[in-house]
Amino acid sequence: MIYTALGDSITYGENASSFAKAYPQLAVSALNSRSRRVSGYVLARPGWSSYDLLHAVKRQGAAVISESSVVSIWIGGVDLADAALSSLRNQQPLAVKQILSEYKRNLSAILTQIQNGSHARIICCTQYNPSPNSPLAIASINQLNYTTNEIAHSYHVKTVPVHRWFEGKQANLIYGYRNGRIEDALKGSLPIHPNDRGHQVIAEGITPYLIPHY
Repeated sequence: MIYTALGDSITYGENASSFAKAYPQLAVSALNSRSRRVSGYVLARPGWSSYDLLHAVKRQGAAVISESSVVSIWIGGVDLADAALSSLRNQQPLAVKQILSEYKRNLSAILTQIQNGSHARIICCTQYNPSPNSPLAIASINQLNYTTNEIAHSYHVKTVPVHRWFEGKQANLIYGYRNGRIEDALKGSLPIHPNDRGHQVIAEGITPYLIPHY
């Protein structure tokens, strides 16, 4: 069984103490400890938007995805974060509708690409809110997750409710967590990535979805 994890810096393992502590590797280790023979492959980079991931799937990921048994997709946080930071700096409204329109188009294209080139089961991860004390983050991430669920449903793909696992626990699960406000980024601090415990929580939650017939 090959498990391929697609995503951005979270899936890449940014701020985990080692790559072995990132959730894709932890999930593979958990499955192998249950006498399953699982290989893991990660196609993710810090800073990747849904557009970047789409092109990576087409260029770099096609071969391994075609051999994969299960593929997880966790993307969209960068799409929102870049736009939110720009709106804060320029003191302009966040164009959530336009951002999510582009995200919807890119995620749909990713799902189409995978389904056309592979028999892999696909799961889409929702996005936790690293800034739970920011109304801007609350509203935009809720809309992102609604969109993810909507697209996944239309492609007959399961969603993994990562946002629920982090809700109310961000201070313990996010590396360098401070005030939980996106406005802190204007002061040079925007903690968003899971710490080792956060990655462990994700791995424990996602592992059952990787098993066939979940």
